[in-house]
Amino acid sequence: MQIESGVSLKPFNTFGLPAVAQQLVRIGGDADVRRVVDHPQLGRAPKFILGGGSNIILTRDMPQLVLKVEVAGRRLVEERPDAVIVEAGAGENWHAFVAWTLAQGWPGLENLALIPGTVGAAPVQNIGAYGLELKDRFESLDAVDLVTGRSVTLGASICAFGYRDSVFKHDLAGRTLITRVRFRLPRPWQPVLGYLDLERKMRESGVAAPSPQQVFDWVCAIRRAKLPDPALLGNAGSFFKNPVVTPEQCRDIIGRDPEVVHYPLPDGSVKLAAGWLIDACGWKGKAVGGAAVYEKQALVLVNRGGAIGSEVMTLARAIQESVYGRFGIRLEPEPVVV
Repeated sequence: MQIESGVSLKPFNTFGLPAVAQQLVRIGGDADVRRVVDHPQLGRAPKFILGGGSNIILTRDMPQLVLKVEVAGRRLVEERPDAVIVEAGAGENWHAFVAWTLAQGWPGLENLALIPGTVGAAPVQNIGAYGLELKDRFESLDAVDLVTGRSVTLGASICAFGYRDSVFKHDLAGRTLITRVRFRLPRPWQPVLGYLDLERKMRESGVAAPSPQQVFDWVCAIRRAKLPDPALLGNAGSFFKNPVVTPEQCRDIIGRDPEVVHYPLPDGSVKLAAGWLIDACGWKGKAVGGAAVYEKQALVLVNRGGAIGSEVMTLARAIQESVYGRFGIRLEPEPVVV
């Protein structure tokens, strides 16, 4: 086990924010985690788990021991009549893994294409896009307890998935390091197309029954048109969760702003498009220092160059106050603020 000191985290977060880890250890598997837990000094040190850095906002240097998750590997676990079970290491790039499953002839994750980050971070956030969430394809995961060093396998019920939420943000936050994740890809494959942007692609292309690859390509095209590439313009993807309100709240907002973008949910509640709310308050293109609201999509905050974490959060808080003042809706950030 190699302990690195004074490591810049700027290359390890997609927003490109400056921060330094006092100590960092790279995790390639369960054994590496146990070495950390059993270490006389590191075992007792506060720890921070870092995956692809696509969902964090760094506002300061990191005194905690940073565990950089780099567990690799992809494999077929089992083929069943009703599903294919596939597994990936927590350090695998998420989009590359989705593309790999399609190349193997195992569709089911195509709606989640081009989401930045790693496989291990996907259950933490319960990532979702275009009508699909990770929980809809989740089978189980392996993790290591950072207190005991014991390896455990967790199913969906223990993970307690919610909208962009899971037990790893609450009871198991900072306590459990995910090493591998397994996915259940249903057979026969059925496309998930009940989303406005995908319906528009179907009409434009004239394809009424798209293949998995076509859905994958559509999702990639939609995301590239709306969202900046973190390699070119630092960002953490969607910065705010889409708020969920009661039908009464939605009717009240529609009464004042008939054009508000909203989506009825199966439980009777209504999801509002946070990007529309932010745009309606006039935030596109506005900046605080090097941090700005993306001109093409108000839901995304970007690093125009030289941004620091405090500037990002000052901008985010101003947006929250603005949206609350106009709509009475409190926006909740998606990224973890450190």
